[in-house]
Amino acid sequence: MIRRRIALLTFSALACTAAVAPVGPLVGAAHAEAPAVRTQVPGFYRMALGDAEVTALYDGYIDLDTKILSNASPAEIQRLLARMFIAGEKVQTAVNTYLVNVGGKLILIDTGTAKAFGPTLGFVADHLRAAGYTPEQVDVVLLTHLHPDHVNGLLGADGKPLFPNAQVRVAQVESDFWLSADNTAKAPKDFQPFFKMAQAAAAPYQASGQWKPFHDESEVAPGIKPVPAVGHTPGHSAYVVESKGERLLILGDTVHSYAVQFARPEVAIEFDTDKKQAVATRKKLFAWAAREKLAVAGMHLPFPGLGHIRSEGKAFAWVPVEYSPLRDRAK
Repeated sequence: MIRRRIALLTFSALACTAAVAPVGPLVGAAHAEAPAVRTQVPGFYRMALGDAEVTALYDGYIDLDTKILSNASPAEIQRLLARMFIAGEKVQTAVNTYLVNVGGKLILIDTGTAKAFGPTLGFVADHLRAAGYTPEQVDVVLLTHLHPDHVNGLLGADGKPLFPNAQVRVAQVESDFWLSADNTAKAPKDFQPFFKMAQAAAAPYQASGQWKPFHDESEVAPGIKPVPAVGHTPGHSAYVVESKGERLLILGDTVHSYAVQFARPEVAIEFDTDKKQAVATRKKLFAWAAREKLAVAGMHLPFPGLGHIRSEGKAFAWVPVEYSPLRDRAK
């Protein structure tokens, strides 16, 4: 018994000594310098919606000048930005698109900018592939409107259709407005390139018969219906995706600045064709989403641009989605 106790005491002492004794080679290894990677993960995020799978695709970002916001003083706009820890005259603004896999069809809502606005944008095709798909697999492209940051991605770097097997659908009013030679000629000179980019993106799909404008609010793809959201442009459309009773409202360009326009929905942006109507549309869609507790997506909300809208009196608040695995993987 005495020998056993001595042995145990000896073992404990050795263990304590080992615990505090420095280990030369390992100390050096702990301080080895690792180079910074300086790259981000691919820009896609998946969300389950009933039987549908929605994948947010990040096209990139553009820095927008806060001077293009109106109906509020510069001081008020800066105060609202500061509440969200945003400072300066330029605000990083995301460009998002959404891929919906439902009913045996692959539907892309908006296409991003291609490389029309510099190197920080134009990554939809890359992130589509990173998400496990190819452009050739897309069956339908739905466009919220024909501004270049939503339509230019219809073409690849070679100028050919990036989605060769897809029907392209947009409101007839929107198509008629932007593809009109008369409207192009009447537009202010610095705005005419917007018309010309829309026409160039649409042209090959028109030639092949794949350009299919819609006239009403009927279903345009499995489980997806357009919602008139005019004001930002004459035929601007939101879309509602529904599967097994769950709904996602895709706002398009109903909102550009989450820091300002939820708290002050009356704030318009320079790109709105009809600012008064754009404000009325924003208030209406925000109120609907808050009342019905709809899931919401926005093309210029911080990526992945998914979440909910909460009502706060006459104002609103953005509630972003929390990161989570898809439900079937969590079971």
